[in-house]
Parts: sequence; structure tokens; C-alpha cells
Amino acid sequence: MIFFSINTKDYENDVRVMTQAFYPDTKITTENCDNPELSIAVFVDDRKVKGSVTGADITGASFEYDVYEDKKRTRNRLKRELYGIYSSLTGKSLPWGTLTGIRPVKIPLAMVEEGVDDKTIIRHLEEEYLVNEKKSLLSLEVAANENELLKTLDYKNGYSLYIGIPFCPTTCLYCSFTSYPISMWKDKVDSYLDALFKELKYLSEHLRGRKPDSIYIGGGTPTTLLPYQFERLFDFLESCFDYSSLKEFTVEAGRPDSIDRDKLEVIKKHGIGRISINPQTMNQKTLDLIGRRHTVEQICDTFKMARDCGFDNINMDMIVGLPGEDKEDVRNTLEQIMKLSPDNLTVHSLAIKRAARLNYMKEAYADYRIDNTDEIITMTKEYADMMGMTPYYLYRQKNMAGNFENVGYAKEGRKGVYNILIMEEKQSIYAAGAGAQSKIVFPDENRVERIENVKDVSNYIERVDEMIERKRSFFNEN
Repeated sequence: MIFFSINTKDYENDVRVMTQAFYPDTKITTENCDNPELSIAVFVDDRKVKGSVTGADITGASFEYDVYEDKKRTRNRLKRELYGIYSSLTGKSLPWGTLTGIRPVKIPLAMVEEGVDDKTIIRHLEEEYLVNEKKSLLSLEVAANENELLKTLDYKNGYSLYIGIPFCPTTCLYCSFTSYPISMWKDKVDSYLDALFKELKYLSEHLRGRKPDSIYIGGGTPTTLLPYQFERLFDFLESCFDYSSLKEFTVEAGRPDSIDRDKLEVIKKHGIGRISINPQTMNQKTLDLIGRRHTVEQICDTFKMARDCGFDNINMDMIVGLPGEDKEDVRNTLEQIMKLSPDNLTVHSLAIKRAARLNYMKEAYADYRIDNTDEIITMTKEYADMMGMTPYYLYRQKNMAGNFENVGYAKEGRKGVYNILIMEEKQSIYAAGAGAQSKIVFPDENRVERIENVKDVSNYIERVDEMIERKRSFFNEN
């Protein structure tokens, strides 16, 4: 148990997340407790920030500094002070330093847009946030690639559209997304599409006169839809939205056990240029463990089928840190992916979320090692380099194996527009479907607001008018 006290809410979360980064398996509380492993005290007033870290088995440490005029600098200094103490106590360093948020590339991207030189950006990341050299260089490379693509977009008049299909063949061990087994919900899919079309119709009317830059159909696993259901969806979208400025249309095909030639041909017929076929791993023992009821051979066959159907922009996802996998297992996955030669590779570090089976049934998987190291992450980048890819988007999540990151790599001309937009929050994303979350960007106010839909499929079908009214009320007020 770790106890901490602080006299202001302004910096409470900073103390908590910095502590959790070094002690991920230890409970942190602000309630008095007996014999805590560590006791942290922080006091902030108008002039000074004072802090101390003590414990029964350690030599205590303390710090004190003047409050800066800029609150952000005061916050960053507090996190650096805590980082130094925790690093000394644990012998650990964190690759991203004091950056614990989801979007670390926002910092170098803003500096790139301002014309700041590379050396100054790297120095700022290393000195202000204690980011190590390797991650500083990675984030700068990503920022430069993002900037090149973002310069081509009309943020004010364009937008992105997300469409959620919340059905899956089965729910994977690590998954916390909104998804429902198609075997149990197949009789509800058409009713779901009816409700979805109602919400999409409202959005198309609200957005009349504007044109989408990107459309992304995600889930779940959208390819759980039958061919005629895809036809319904694509025909409806074409009747409502103006594609004349569309730079990218993605269908997240996902699992190979949900894909067949008929579905691929329907998708291709409607001009969708980008799909994902996501193995996560190319090791059969792991596929079986995580609940993906398909084979490695199916992954390869489905990928080749997609190429035969004319798809020339295919992404593949993989996860590093899956239970029981070591460096050689990851190497095997990379080798087999390289033989297929996808156009994009997205490397995820396993993040165990609260709603995932791997978390709430963790005792059943206690014997399986979760292994993610700098050496493994470096190897994934080396393979991406060998495939002719460069990193173009990056984000982080809570509870990530090894405290690393997720990185999207792409060949020239194949960077995912939607992926960059959702990370950097430069453009509004209007979302429809169960569990979908719209993100409305107000660039002049440096403000992002979210409008959430209910997650449950039955609730969504029954309450779609309410979901529409939520949006209407928000737009009327803003």
C-alpha cells in the first residue's frame, strides 16, 4: 500500500499517475493506513511546492521549489521531482519519462508546426519530460510524418465519420471494446442497421454542405456482417454523404474467421480502399489461448484472398506482450507478416483494461508471463524498417506491458488518415452506432467535447432517438 496526501486537487492526479507508473501493482490511497510501503506528502501554496517521500525501509527524500507563473511548468517540475525519487528507489527508468498521457506526440507536433528545429525539440522532450533519446527521436519522426499528411486537410470544412459495428465472432481475452458474439445477436443485426441508418441520416443532414475526409467502419468486427448487410450499409452511406473529397475509407475486417470472398468483393465494389486483417500473433498456441478461433493458415489465406480481390492498402495489427510469448515468438510473428508484405503494420503493446477477461479472470492466467522489453519493441521497428515502413502515428494506454506504446507503421503513400486524426484531435469525428463516441473539436478554443452513445446493442436499438437528441442538443448549444 502507498499512502499520499496533497492539499490541492490541482495536482492530485499528477502525483497518482507518476506513482502508479513506478509501482503499477501497488494500491495507492489517500486514506490513512497502517505501515504503508511509501508515504508521499505534497503541499502547494501560492509561493512554494514542497514534497517528501518516506518509508520504513528507505531513506527519506524531499524537494522544494518556487511555483512558476505557468501552471504547466509547475506540474512538470512536480512530476520530475517525483520521477527522480522513484527512479532512485526502484532502480527503474521509464522510456517516456514523466509523460503518462495517451498522446505524447502532441508536444513535438505542435513544435514542428511552429517551425522549431529538431535539436530544440529533442532537448525539450529530454529536459522537460525526461523522455529517453530513443523515444524522443521516435516521437519526432512520427510528428514530422503526421505533419506532412495533416497539411493536406481542410480541418474547418471537413470531418471524419466513424461507424461502429459492435459484433464479433467471439470476444478475445484482452479485449475491452464494445462487442457482442454474432452467434447470439445475428437476428438483431438488421434491426441494428435500421437504428444505425436513422442516426447516420441525422448526421448527414446536420453536416449538409460539408464533405468527409475519412470514413472508418470499426467495431467489434465489421466483417461479421453478411454480404447483403454490407450492401445495405454502403448503399445507404452513398445516398447520404458526399464522397468527392474523401481521402480514405477503411473497413476494419479484423479476424480472418469473419472474412470470405463474397464480403471482400462487396467491399471492393463500393470503392473501399483500405482494410485491416489483424492476426495479433502468428503463433497458434497463443491464438488458441486468447480465444481467436482461427488458424495461422487462415490468416495467410485471407490476406492472399484480399490481394486477389484487388486490395492494395492492407493493414495488419499485432500485439506485443501477449501471455506466454517471448522474443522468439514475436520474431516468428514478424517474419510471417513480412512474408505477406502488408502496406501498414500496427504494433500494439498489450494493455490490460478493466473490462477485459485477462483482467477480471487474471488468476486463471497467473502462470503465463507477460513479456515486453525494449529489445522486443526495438525489434518490431527493425522489421518495419525492413518492410519499407516508417512510423506515422503513436499513442499510449494505461496498464501497457513494459510502459511502452502503440505505433502505426506504413509504406509510402499508405499512412492512415483516420488514425492520425483520432490521435491528434485536429478535426471533428462524428460517430454513429452502439458504444460510438463523437469527438467535436473547437480549434479556436483549444477545446474537444465528446458525445457518447450507449454501449448495449438492445439499448441502442430502442434508444436511438435519444442518441440523436443528445447530438442535436449539443449542436444547438455549441
